[in-house]
Amino acid sequence: MRKKRLLWQLYPSYLLIILMSLLAVSWIAAGFLRQLYLTEIRQHLKSQAGLIEREMQGIISAGDSAAVNRLCRELSQTVGARLTIILPSGKVMGDSQEDPVRMDNHADRPEVMAALDGQVGISNRFSHTLRKDMMYLAIPHIRGNSIPAVIRLAIPITSIRQSLKGIYLKLALAGLLIALLAAAVSLAVSYQISRPLREMKNGAERFARGDLDHKLPIPNSEEIGGLAETLNQMAGQLDERIRTILRQRHEQEAVLSSMVEGVLAVDADECLLNINSAAADMFGIQTGRVRGRSLQEVVRNTDLQRFVTKTLASQTVLEDEIVLYKYNTECIMHVHGTTLRDEQGKGIGALIVLNDITRLRRLERMRRDFVANVSHELKTPITGIQGFVETLLDGAINKPQESRRFLEIILKYAERLNAIIEDLLNLSRIEQEAEKKEIRLESCKIKDVLKSVILLYEARTASQKHEIKIDCPEDLGTQANIPLLEQALINLIDNAVKYSEPGKVITVEAERGEREVIVRVRDQGCGIESQHLVRIFERFYRVDRARSRELGGTGLGLAIVKHIAQAHGGSVSVESAPGQGSVFTIKLPE
Repeated sequence: MRKKRLLWQLYPSYLLIILMSLLAVSWIAAGFLRQLYLTEIRQHLKSQAGLIEREMQGIISAGDSAAVNRLCRELSQTVGARLTIILPSGKVMGDSQEDPVRMDNHADRPEVMAALDGQVGISNRFSHTLRKDMMYLAIPHIRGNSIPAVIRLAIPITSIRQSLKGIYLKLALAGLLIALLAAAVSLAVSYQISRPLREMKNGAERFARGDLDHKLPIPNSEEIGGLAETLNQMAGQLDERIRTILRQRHEQEAVLSSMVEGVLAVDADECLLNINSAAADMFGIQTGRVRGRSLQEVVRNTDLQRFVTKTLASQTVLEDEIVLYKYNTECIMHVHGTTLRDEQGKGIGALIVLNDITRLRRLERMRRDFVANVSHELKTPITGIQGFVETLLDGAINKPQESRRFLEIILKYAERLNAIIEDLLNLSRIEQEAEKKEIRLESCKIKDVLKSVILLYEARTASQKHEIKIDCPEDLGTQANIPLLEQALINLIDNAVKYSEPGKVITVEAERGEREVIVRVRDQGCGIESQHLVRIFERFYRVDRARSRELGGTGLGLAIVKHIAQAHGGSVSVESAPGQGSVFTIKLPE
């Protein structure tokens, strides 16, 4: 149903009240004026009748009917009314319009009867003589104690109606003018009442659209003005609260979005209330499209779903670890769950915080592997030394030939133990200097560094018939710690020589990349299987432990290369496949 404006609700009501009031007043006024007019006519007729009575005193007493009839006609023209003289018997003695002889007996006329009783008789009725409605007024002609005649005046009611009609017309015109004026005034009043309300409606719509700075005008009316002031105060308070809520919301979103931990909130029905970008990235979803949807529909992880269900049913804080697969990579998450409660302390949902501890677990595994590997690497030479020393002590020292062989083996184990310790110390020193930013960098030509490194292997390459080629621009340079860079390249070239067959070519190439210098050591060796590539730069990690020890490696060479590259702000990577050789790449900032 269409709603009406307040103006068209007030104005018709005012107009109806005005019209009804005017009709009632007009009806009462018309009746009053009619009665007043009739009363005035009666008084006028009575006064005229009194004057006629004095004029006819002698003639009526003389009983001259002809004279009476003649005088009736003369006086009738003077007073403007029909004049009739009636005897007590009812016989008409004289009449101004008809022949008395032919007129009926008037003894039964109400006005005549009243006049014969000594009163003023008044009557309105149809005149059979004149064939029209008439008003009659009769007074007694008193002579002493008797009434010898009745004097009656009559006027047509149609003339009275015509006069009243004119009065009614003037009254109607006045009422119409008053109605029009009142309608205009009521329209103005209705508009004055509805206009501020309409302005408040428009202002409230602007409030609803968020324009809370708009102020409503204050009308002069106490009630409507008070309402406008209240709305302005409400808008100001609402604006302040909305600003506070938005500020808190932005702060909350900023905190959540900047957190590396994944945060998600669910209601009691396990539907998502909120999720930050870190959690969305963990599950590979978009934050704007999942709010309000079921957790089972959005996150395809039964361990997390089970943990959320358990958190909603628990009254305490829960912790657990779950496994997620992100980009086909296994990620270990530490999950912390707590119940969300309202102001009354009633549980309304759960808050889940996910912390990626994959790197921590990997570091723990690396630490365990490092302890195991370093123990194993140190135990082998120590056990060998201990065994051969015990052998010498048991008497082998008295056999010069055997004792010399045993001592050479002990020396070999001691040298290996010293190499391991030396590499560990170098690695520790590089890490400490990198953390403290104490590594001194200087400008150098990459080709000069490569030439000095290759000179160290001339004797070895000549005996094993390896060919080392250099592919590097003459003007390629960078900022580097030359001894450390040489050590890294020596380790890479040393590995290339160890794992390449005699006669194979080892290429050391360098080029300029995007804001970086790239150095590659490419060999034609046996290659490395893919499962070893992610861990090959770990300390003491060996692809082939037996062969590595035979070749004299400590298992720390590639770890040293990685830390040297990181100390320069760069990185190291490897590309390899079984039977296709390996390419080790060092990237240094230009």
